[in-house]
Amino acid sequence: MKKLMLLAAVAVFGFTTMNAQEVKFGAKAGLNLASIGGDDVSDLKSRTAFHIGAVAEIGISDKFAVQPELLYSAQGAKADQGDGEIKLDYISIPVMAKYMVADGFAIEAGPQVGILASAKLDDGTDEVDVKDEVSGIDFGVGLGASYRLESGLNFAARYNLGLSNINDFEGSDNFKNQNNVFQISVGYFFN
Repeated sequence: MKKLMLLAAVAVFGFTTMNAQEVKFGAKAGLNLASIGGDDVSDLKSRTAFHIGAVAEIGISDKFAVQPELLYSAQGAKADQGDGEIKLDYISIPVMAKYMVADGFAIEAGPQVGILASAKLDDGTDEVDVKDEVSGIDFGVGLGASYRLESGLNFAARYNLGLSNINDFEGSDNFKNQNNVFQISVGYFFN
């Protein structure tokens, strides 16, 4: 997986220098509907949170682009009963391949790596740091669609499916959970 991420980074930087006139930079922010899937999650429901960050769109052709992003993404889940909440905050780095289906409309898919920034268990009165019990790296894949106006304003919806086990405690090999996040965002390309 490390080789795949290195290859993606080299490709992105190679495309940037090759087609510098096709690169657009921007920012985005939006809503996260995050949940945790896998083993023993029947008492969990979605956590409403947010994401915010920077975006670049590297045009390869009229129909194809690569969109690397650097986002702060609040994820986790809420307890089905009571005020309990699992708060998992990541620095996420998705690299999306975009195919332009129609004028302004694109479908996108690609890998994502998340670096754990904080992990807290909140029971409604106290927060406990559980970062030592959560994996520091989270791998996933994103699928979505976006629409960009001529002005640079854009809208997107994406589902991020976690592929790696987020648990990192003794016995976690037998207890697997993954992050799942539905994102709705608004962004703006500056150039």
